[in-house]
Amino acid sequence: MKIIKRNAIILAAILFVCVAVYLNWAYNRQEETLSEPGARETVSAVSAEGDGEGLFYEAPVPAVSTASAVTEYFTSARLTRQQARDSAISTLREAAENESAAAEAVSGAMDAITVMAQYTVAEAEIESLVMAKGFEDCLVFLDGQSAIVAVPAPPSGLTFTAVSRITDIVLEKTDLNTEQIKIIEVK
Repeated sequence: MKIIKRNAIILAAILFVCVAVYLNWAYNRQEETLSEPGARETVSAVSAEGDGEGLFYEAPVPAVSTASAVTEYFTSARLTRQQARDSAISTLREAAENESAAAEAVSGAMDAITVMAQYTVAEAEIESLVMAKGFEDCLVFLDGQSAIVAVPAPPSGLTFTAVSRITDIVLEKTDLNTEQIKIIEVK
């Protein structure tokens, strides 16, 4: 009974951290949007299959200048991603270091830390490879179910060839399929 209770507490803590990270991200995004009520541009997405018909995401981005807004987006998103991971790892380490924790809880916490580390390495590899293909910047978010790749888009938008290159890199570095990959153009 104690093992189940401890595992439930660990899972609840992880869930709360994830929700807090998402809410922080959403709040900061909304605050950015509200700070520039004048000119706005959008972040749009293209499905991995290509031609832009599958638009699934559109969010306002303040347009101070296109280059600075895009750079600010990537910087802010990287910081938020790192803070979320650091917070989750800290919580998991505390659970693992708890002297009264069951062996299963410690093992589960260590496994979760290992998975996060693997995602971090894979994200960095994908980002580097995408930038090596000619993109100024790249930001990747991985989990077991999907990959979201954000890249700065040229004024004419991403070409089918560019989407294919990005998709190939993600497929090579993960066990995902094309339906699980979302490519977002940051404008």
